[in-house]
Amino acid sequence: MEGETSWISHCIDDMCEDIGKFDSFSEFSDEGNKETTVLVDSILPDDLLERILAYLPIASIFRAGSVCRRWHEIVSSKRFLWNFSRDLPQKPWYFMFTSSDEPVGYAYDPIHRKWYSIELPCIQTPNWFISSSCGLVCFMDNDSRSELYVCNPITKIYKKLEQPPGMKFSDYSALSISVNRTSLNYTVYIVKSKQVTGNFFQWDLSIHIYDSETMMWATSLTEVLTGWRGGDESVICDGVLYFLIYSTGVGTPEDRHALVAYNLSSRSSPSVRSFIPVPGPLTCGRLMNVKDQLVMVGGIGKQDRPDIIKGIGIWVLNRTSWVEVTRMPHKFFQGFGELDDVFASSGTNNLIYIQSYGAPALLVFDMNKKQWKWSVKCPVSKKFPLQLFTGFCFEPRLEIAP
Repeated sequence: MEGETSWISHCIDDMCEDIGKFDSFSEFSDEGNKETTVLVDSILPDDLLERILAYLPIASIFRAGSVCRRWHEIVSSKRFLWNFSRDLPQKPWYFMFTSSDEPVGYAYDPIHRKWYSIELPCIQTPNWFISSSCGLVCFMDNDSRSELYVCNPITKIYKKLEQPPGMKFSDYSALSISVNRTSLNYTVYIVKSKQVTGNFFQWDLSIHIYDSETMMWATSLTEVLTGWRGGDESVICDGVLYFLIYSTGVGTPEDRHALVAYNLSSRSSPSVRSFIPVPGPLTCGRLMNVKDQLVMVGGIGKQDRPDIIKGIGIWVLNRTSWVEVTRMPHKFFQGFGELDDVFASSGTNNLIYIQSYGAPALLVFDMNKKQWKWSVKCPVSKKFPLQLFTGFCFEPRLEIAP
């Protein structure tokens, strides 16, 4: 299929250590025109060969590790993996689930505009909660909300976390992960929300934090929200936990959503939080961290029928106010086909991905260039009317492990 490249056979853990030698080239010597065969890697020192291999795409690096023992040792060394991820810019990939029941799909590389077939570890169904940061992806099951994994989807190295505290069966949960790019330690956050028994307007809210250094969970906040409930959207940005809350009362369309910001540097003071209105009537909102700026992609509702989406906008939070970046041009909005008020969107670095749940089309917005562009067509087609497509983005990194 067009644009599809197999990935499954090229994971570092499965590399063959000695499959053969790199193709040689021939040259003629001055003495008697005798043909001499010279192996390329025999005349290159390790550091120069390492620099050359570092300019390969990630998929090609996995293949390079299968050429010979020397190449395998180079591309799997800690120095190579660290320098590769540090020196060469990597744009985020987007993984699209192509089945409503099985956790299978393809990952899109925006630099080389290719789709790769990837098998995700840990996850059992596509409807798990997913969050990513700096090459690591956190998965949480959608049933008990107590089975959690942190993994690198490129190397497939993963770790199962201890069961989080708090109510096991919450009505709503939001998952987020944040990786320290210096120490590579990570923190996982879960915001749980459950209706108070017999009271639709009051909801118990709690925030639970896992620290990879201590390998322990802590509950940093418990409170009761009146007139609002939690949801499934949260993100960490510049030391602040943001999550969307939803009105449980009867109000105007502008009052259906709101944003709560919790300052993580003041964990000992649970009252340190702020309430931020959203920019106008939204059908839904998606939160993401784009270069330590909070970005929201939202469905814009019609004036007369606020439940019906008429467009998609992108906003950046500037302290406590929203700045509109752009709105999706109508020609791209139409290109999604049947687009309802539920769509998948995630982003990091300077790219934002948007897709309708009802189609495999993937739209990319570049925050730096302010440019919209369709991805190369995903090598999958819709097989039945109610088939759903979801996805998430992550940074392709080789050196980081949970």
